[in-house]
Amino acid sequence: MGSTNMSYLNPKTVTLIGIPGLEHVQFWIGFPFLGVCLVAVLGNIFLLIIIPTERSLHQPMYIFLAVLAATDLGLCVAIAPKMLAIFWFGLCSMAFDACLTQLFFIHALQGMESGILLAMAFDRYVAICDPLRHTSILTPLFLVQIILMVVVRATVLVGILPILLKRLQLFQSVVIVHSYCEHMAVVKLAAEDVHINKSYGLFVAFAILGFDMIFVFISYILIFQAVFRLPQKEARRKAFNTCTAHIVVFLEFYILAFFSFFSHRFGHVSPYVHILLSTIYLLVPPALNPIVYGVKTKEIRMRVAQICILKPDIQK
Repeated sequence: MGSTNMSYLNPKTVTLIGIPGLEHVQFWIGFPFLGVCLVAVLGNIFLLIIIPTERSLHQPMYIFLAVLAATDLGLCVAIAPKMLAIFWFGLCSMAFDACLTQLFFIHALQGMESGILLAMAFDRYVAICDPLRHTSILTPLFLVQIILMVVVRATVLVGILPILLKRLQLFQSVVIVHSYCEHMAVVKLAAEDVHINKSYGLFVAFAILGFDMIFVFISYILIFQAVFRLPQKEARRKAFNTCTAHIVVFLEFYILAFFSFFSHRFGHVSPYVHILLSTIYLLVPPALNPIVYGVKTKEIRMRVAQICILKPDIQK
């Protein structure tokens, strides 16, 4: 886009252009994204139906998985409708307040997902390193406290981002080079001093993603140390198997998260590469989580089979 001297005072609307450089193929790019969203929605709805109704799944790991499923559904709802409307129908305009609302929900739900992954890592740590105290440590009250703390932390820290953006009045452009409203993409539109916005954005990223990643990493180091000390080979194999799903999701979530975060601030990555990867980062984990966690759980597999073939409950 060519440069312009025009500035905008308190804009009422913004324009999302989708994926810059790939506008001519956005229509077709929308179909694989739709497929990923459908897998995510169906998979997480199945989890939210199965986990509350299956008594054998009323355990901390699966309660956290249900919360993760609700968070993933929220992410799909926050991102997919507007993104597909841009790709397929050219509906690029969006109210500025609606953009800030989408920004809040996307980043808050990201923060909640990160917190739940940390809670799941803690659950695996206690289950493997201190199994005799697992039920006494992860009591129902403690689970509720963890979930509330994760939700409040993300809501409060992320909630300040749109407030800081709302105080900005002068913008050099209203065209957001993205397929959804992302914090730094909106910050870059401002024609005012945005050091506070950038600094606070960094603080939120490290206070949530950085903090969680460090402690998830420490948890798995301690878990692996405990696993390698197990005398039986079969016990080691079983312990590793219970951690495999968590490690896959953990690596996929945090690697793409930090690539998206740092490339927007410090990198020189092509815009379409950054936007594709940041969209994949937000939409693939919601589709991957039900598969990775659900397929490895016998009770979930059996319930999905019952729902799909419409048969009465199978006695276990």
